[in-house]
Amino acid sequence: MAQEGRKKITLPYLFDKVAKKEPITWLTCYDYPTAYLQEQAGIEMILVGDSLGMTMLGFDSTLPVTMADMIRHASAVRRGAPTAFVVGDMPYMSYQPSVEDAIRNAGRFMAEAGCDAIKLEGGAAMADRIAGIVDAGIPAIGHLGLTPQSVSALGGFKVQGKDARLAKKILDDAKILEEAGACMILLEMVPDRLCKMITERAENCIILSLGSGPDAHGQLLIYHDMFGLYPKFKPKMAKVFGNAGEVILNGLKTYHDEVIARQFPQPENWFGMKDEQFAELEKLVAEDDACDCGCCDDDDCDCDCDCCKKD
Repeated sequence: MAQEGRKKITLPYLFDKVAKKEPITWLTCYDYPTAYLQEQAGIEMILVGDSLGMTMLGFDSTLPVTMADMIRHASAVRRGAPTAFVVGDMPYMSYQPSVEDAIRNAGRFMAEAGCDAIKLEGGAAMADRIAGIVDAGIPAIGHLGLTPQSVSALGGFKVQGKDARLAKKILDDAKILEEAGACMILLEMVPDRLCKMITERAENCIILSLGSGPDAHGQLLIYHDMFGLYPKFKPKMAKVFGNAGEVILNGLKTYHDEVIARQFPQPENWFGMKDEQFAELEKLVAEDDACDCGCCDDDDCDCDCDCCKKD
C-alpha cells in the first residue's frame, strides 16, 4: 500500500532534492512487510541489496546470492513499497563476465521485479557495463569504496581510500562512472573528506554515503544493522535506531515459557464451535465407533449383526 498522498519517487524528483540541498533517505530492504513499513515511513529509496545473502540467508558473504534470489526479494519489496525508488543490486557474476550479461540481468530487474534502477560494484573496469546498461534505457548506479563482492581482494571489511593514492583512484573512478552514465554512485566506507570532494565534483550524478560522512547527497544504512537484527557483528557506521532484535528475542523467550507453563493459549487465542454442532459431531462419531467387526466395509454386506442393520 502506497504512503497516503505520496507520488511515485522518480529520478527527476531525486535530482530536484539535490538541487534544493535536501538529503535523500535510502535503506536496504528484502521483504514485503519491511518494505511496507519503509514506504509508510516516507523512505525515498530502497536498495534490495545482495547483502541479503548475509542478513537473510545466513551466508558469510554476498557471493552465493543468485539472480533468482534477487528477483524474488526485489519483487516482494516492490509490492510492499509501490512509490519508493527501488534499486536492484546486481549479484556476483551477473554482470562481470560481459556487457551483454550485464544488460540482460539488469533488464530482468526492471521487467520481472519492477525496479527503478540497478546497482553494480566496481570502478573504471565496470564503466562499459554502466554505459551498456544506460544505453539500454536502464538507470545505473555505481558503487565504490568497500565493495563486498571484492572483499577478498580488498583485504576484508575495512575503510577504503585512507591512503592518498588509493583515494585518488576512487576519485578518478567516480568521475569515470559518472561519464559512463551512472545517475548515482554509492560510496561505502571511504573517508569523509574524500566523500565530500567527490560530492562537490559531481556534475550530473547523485552521491550517496554508507559510512562515508555527512556531505553526500544522501545516506544509506543496512536495515538489519540499524535495528539490531544481524547477530554476527555491528558495523561502526550503523546507528541502532531501535533494538528490535532484543524485543523479538524477549518475545520468543516469553512465548516459549508460556507454552511450557500452559499459560498460552488462552480462550481468546483459539476458536470453538456451537454446542449443538459438537453434539451432532459426537453422535456421528459414536455411530461410526459402534461397528468394529469390519464386515460392514463391504457395500454388499448381508450379515445379521446389529451394527449392519440399516434404518
